[in-house]
Amino acid sequence: MSSTTAKETPRRSRVPAHLFDRFREAFTFRLANDEETRRRIFRLRHDVYCEELGYEAPADPLHHLEFDAHDEHAILCLIEHRDTGLSAGCMRLVLPEDSRNDGVQRLPLEDYAGESLEHPRLHPQRFAQETVCEVSRLAISPLFRRRSTTEEIEGLLHARHAFTPEQRETFPLIVIGLFLATYVLLGLSGRPHAFAMMEPRLPRLLSMSGFLFTPVGRIIDFHGKRGAFYIDQRQVEYEMNRDLLPLYRDIKRTLASQLEGARPRQTVDAPS
Repeated sequence: MSSTTAKETPRRSRVPAHLFDRFREAFTFRLANDEETRRRIFRLRHDVYCEELGYEAPADPLHHLEFDAHDEHAILCLIEHRDTGLSAGCMRLVLPEDSRNDGVQRLPLEDYAGESLEHPRLHPQRFAQETVCEVSRLAISPLFRRRSTTEEIEGLLHARHAFTPEQRETFPLIVIGLFLATYVLLGLSGRPHAFAMMEPRLPRLLSMSGFLFTPVGRIIDFHGKRGAFYIDQRQVEYEMNRDLLPLYRDIKRTLASQLEGARPRQTVDAPS
């Protein structure tokens, strides 16, 4: 990853600055510190990962929820559209756990992609486990992309609400908002070393916003072509585009007061 000297000027975003202000007015960030928010996240993940992409089988088909055992030791975050109350996007930070009953704490990607991790230094086991986590289950509602689920469309029609072209201009910033929330949570939880399995093109797109991920493994076939990537939250914060800083700080203020109630619990009951 590149470094920035004290004399260098921080990168500028290609996104007009006023769109970030409109995004902050249009969306809010919520951590899953109650069952309602957890279920909303699991429903959004079902819509994307089960129905749209077919990557996962629903954990609760009756209630249209997608969740797994890793949610028991994860911090879950939701982006909500203020005007409609709709779930726009979500992500989670998964903390290491002993997944093989051998006393060694691992991230999920070490179990299903561990043999692909080839970087000589940037491996989850080379860091103190209390400083490591995995970013996963990023999802953006189809309503805030190309299409909507039938239920969401009917809800909007009932409310006589339709998104204007001006509102839609802010929708591409949802993915940036998800990653900014990720970096905020990495910093607030004291876990700067983050790993993620991603399509190779996504880190290239994120690099345009100054989010520089380092590849740490071979590309494998896992729901399509995926590879393991690493990022250091402290370096992200140091090198962040100046236009992103107001949004980043706003998300940080919003999530800081919610974090304690959203930390993983000792046991988590499956949604009923």
